[in-house]
Amino acid sequence: MQRVAVQRDDQRDRNERNAQRRAGRLRRGLVCAAAVPAVALFAAACSSDSDAAAKETGGGSNPATAPAGSGSDAGTAPSPTVQAAKYQKLPEPCAVPSKKTLTALVPKGAKSGKKGTSDDVATRGSCSWSSLDNNGVKGSQFRWLNISFLRFASDTNRGSGEKQAEAYYASQVQEAQSVTGAKNTKSEPVTGTGDQATVVHYDLKKKEGAFRQQTVVARVANVVVTVDYNGAGLAGEKTPDAGTLAKSAEKAAKEAVASVATANGSATTPSSPAATPSKSASKSPSKSPSASASPSKSSTKKG
Repeated sequence: MQRVAVQRDDQRDRNERNAQRRAGRLRRGLVCAAAVPAVALFAAACSSDSDAAAKETGGGSNPATAPAGSGSDAGTAPSPTVQAAKYQKLPEPCAVPSKKTLTALVPKGAKSGKKGTSDDVATRGSCSWSSLDNNGVKGSQFRWLNISFLRFASDTNRGSGEKQAEAYYASQVQEAQSVTGAKNTKSEPVTGTGDQATVVHYDLKKKEGAFRQQTVVARVANVVVTVDYNGAGLAGEKTPDAGTLAKSAEKAAKEAVASVATANGSATTPSSPAATPSKSASKSPSKSPSASASPSKSSTKKG
């Protein structure tokens, strides 16, 4: 009896172990069965994402393996550039007018050009001449000529040299038109002188006499040229003709504009797309002569 009971206990233990193994296999089967739909769903989702990416990129490749530079995040945005300034040099101001022109405009001062001060001759420069034809008790004829240059360099913050020159040209014309005390102010365009040119005429009464002022402002690419020319009949001498003075000033302006291209050789455009910030944002560089010789505001600015 005792042996039978032991056999029964052993059989029961074996049955329990077999049942546990069957239950374990059943649980594993259920887990695997549950995992199959999830895997299928995951595979379907990946396939759907791949199809969408292919449609967006225009191909079937994975965007993550696309060649460098093919996407919007492939590199940083390029640095801003600005058109290079056309002219990099200025002429020697006192050598600009021809001998013939100087003799006609300032007959007594053709050889006495006075160069203006400048801390950067490649950016600004000026020269002035004065002439006093003294006829004693019959009076005197006075003439004064000033030619100034201002060159603008291209800069990524301020813009191209040409755009800066355009703005300065406009301000110079406006300033010449608004001189305090000026009478009979008139402005006219000047043809054949750079890209833009304007002559401003006005009369100005001073204690020395009646002055007739001609200011020609011209722009050639990134350089602005300002020519101030005035004349007066002193001590009873006749006031000079405004038309004659204007023609003389325009002739000097044409020579000054042409000298800019000559100073730059063939006027080739530099290869560099941008230049260092320009130091030339200040006013006209011409040095102020005596008050009686320079009634124009535009001609009395210091370099």
